[in-house]
Amino acid sequence: MGKARAARAQGDLFGAKKGRKRGGNSVASGGEPEEVAKIEILPSDHREETKPRKSSSPVTSREPRRKPKGRTAKDLATRQREISVSEFFTKNRHLLGFDSPSRALLTAVKEAVDNALDACEDADILPDLIVEIREVAEDRYCIAVEDNGPGIVRKQIPRIFGKLLYGSKFHTLKQSRGQQGIGISAAGMYGQLTTGKPVVIHSRTGSGRPAHYFELVLDTAKNQPRILVDREEEWEGKNTGTRVEIELEGSYRRGTRSVDAYIALTAMANPHADIRYHPPKDEPVHYARVTEYMPEEPREIKPHPYGVELGMLIKMMHGTKARNVSSALQKDFSRVSAKVAKEICEKAGLRPSMRPGRIGATEGESLRNAIANTKILAPPTSCVSPIGEELMRKGLESGLSAQDLEAEFVIGTTRSPAIYRGNPFQVEVALAWGGNLPVNELAVLNRFANRVPLQYQQAACAITKALMTAGWRNYGVSQSKGALPSGPLVISVHIASVWVPFTSEAKEAIASYPEILKELRLALQECGRQLGKHIRRRRSMADEARKRSHIETFIPVIGDALQEILSLSDEERENAVSELAGILERSRKAF
Repeated sequence: MGKARAARAQGDLFGAKKGRKRGGNSVASGGEPEEVAKIEILPSDHREETKPRKSSSPVTSREPRRKPKGRTAKDLATRQREISVSEFFTKNRHLLGFDSPSRALLTAVKEAVDNALDACEDADILPDLIVEIREVAEDRYCIAVEDNGPGIVRKQIPRIFGKLLYGSKFHTLKQSRGQQGIGISAAGMYGQLTTGKPVVIHSRTGSGRPAHYFELVLDTAKNQPRILVDREEEWEGKNTGTRVEIELEGSYRRGTRSVDAYIALTAMANPHADIRYHPPKDEPVHYARVTEYMPEEPREIKPHPYGVELGMLIKMMHGTKARNVSSALQKDFSRVSAKVAKEICEKAGLRPSMRPGRIGATEGESLRNAIANTKILAPPTSCVSPIGEELMRKGLESGLSAQDLEAEFVIGTTRSPAIYRGNPFQVEVALAWGGNLPVNELAVLNRFANRVPLQYQQAACAITKALMTAGWRNYGVSQSKGALPSGPLVISVHIASVWVPFTSEAKEAIASYPEILKELRLALQECGRQLGKHIRRRRSMADEARKRSHIETFIPVIGDALQEILSLSDEERENAVSELAGILERSRKAF
């Protein structure tokens, strides 16, 4: 309102309206504008009352007639209550990847498969998985994932499948698929919301023990499991393992973002797993394991000082069992020796013998700044377990073979471990080129994080950004500005880390930290250089074959012409052709 009033005042002051005259002259009619008169501001009691201007536009709304009642702080306080994490995710399930029926089906299968693979690897068992999708009704499916892992003890089954933010990996620093303890319980919650059906679990921990059968739902108000059925049963043919069944509302589709594609990519990133997949409308598919060896088991490490923020540093100091700050730095952090701890305390202006519980905001900030200014070794990299260069290549070749595709050139590389925010990570790339891969299309990009395929939010992912900025034209591959390279090219990129920096709880895109972008780009460029050599070699061979073809085509014609002009015999003509062919071949090789 104030701006409109000021605009009207400015218009009146400078004669902005056409036809308004000042002293008989009008700017619009070509007269000279007279000087603007000075305006004297009078006190409010001397100002003349002015009638409000009538609006030319009709009034479309009525003035509110409800008088304010007024509420006290006590009245407002009665409306406030604690929100359960289950209630939050019930209303915001899109944050977990359940924002559409097709994606919901994919996310539920993905979470169950991730849990099955983690269970087998934690028990050091080669995974044998069965994945089934059965159509119950239109837009309603029942998914089942069965593994040969160690099983789950009876007491833990309801908590694992019926309680959000419950798990064993959130507080550990080592590579794993699951991190937050949300996934499988969120899938069960989605099935419960859309169909009203409980989650069904079978689990057996030993051949001489009975299997446990559960049906349970999640109490969203309390974030607690509610058990409907709990009994023991026989599970014939199964010594150990777990089977989870969830009925949910979903949509089964084929394509790059389908469950079919997810299973194929999972087999590619987990060559040690044997997966039998039963889709709802097609014949079963068997992805046999490529290797009989388990991946290197990642080891848990302590947090690195460079990756700890101020609030967490103070919390760790207050919760430590160490008696002084120096001991706390050595026992609770990796790569901190007695010498390094003493240097940190000196730079922070703190006594090494100071009790950690006395660290406040001021002392904590000094300690954090001292850590940043102290040279500390990088954290150990035994906490990550890469797929490996050879298995990355084999996995890519196996995935292409399942689609009846074959490449003429396949290369892979595994970078040395690097650090972001104190967290170790490792980048791997495998690349396939040529053969019967599609020629006039953009490159196919397969993204993986801790052996899990990432199928959504490709544009927001650091892997995509690194791929688009790797300079593929330097290696003989066509690429438009701001786009993926094009040609018969398939690229698989895997990042392994103790804590993958996903952009959301849906875990579909990796955040673009500078350290991660740098390693991704270097790995892609390393494979790009090998591809460039191959492309140049192929072009050179093609050029050589073309020149040889010209020699073989035209030299006999020249020999016939020489025979006719010089009246040569057939033997002399053959000798001349042979000599010319030798001269041209030597000349070609010289260039």
